[in-house]
Amino acid sequence: MTAPRRSDSTRAAILTAARERFAADGFERATIRAIAADANIDPSLVMRYFGNKEKLFAAAAEFDLRLPDLDGVPPDRHGAALVEHFLDRWAGDDKLLALLRAGVTYEAAAERMREIFAAQLGPIAARVAPDPATAATRAGLVATQILGFALCRFVLKLPPVADLDRDAAVAWLGPTVQRYLHGTI
Repeated sequence: MTAPRRSDSTRAAILTAARERFAADGFERATIRAIAADANIDPSLVMRYFGNKEKLFAAAAEFDLRLPDLDGVPPDRHGAALVEHFLDRWAGDDKLLALLRAGVTYEAAAERMREIFAAQLGPIAARVAPDPATAATRAGLVATQILGFALCRFVLKLPPVADLDRDAAVAWLGPTVQRYLHGTI
């Protein structure tokens, strides 16, 4: 086994610092200088490895939604299972919230969010949809509920939504997500 190259460890340090800085400050306020300082490197190295802040953000925004395997879940619980998962996932990940915040105002972040949801939620919708031709639309509609709820609950902290307990949130959102996944149009 060969030892990791210094460039690999530098790149990893930059990405770690960038994820933390973007999560703490958001895209707009995070600076290359602050990220470099967090990584204990010269700012020119950030530019050398990633080119610019937008490309650094895109590289740092590698998020696994860690979607549940629905194969063992009864089909009539798919919507509730996804909502439960997303509530837990969003509540516990400042980095995912940073991507959501950035996605509202910054096109590269919005594109990254679209890619993540299409690549990770799309296959689930394709497996459970009654008509595979509707899978992309179904995944998109599920995303509207999940992203809209996350925005209102975790970013805007809209009182009625932010105050819902987990069970109530699942009770409200689960049937809608269920209909998007399995319903007929």
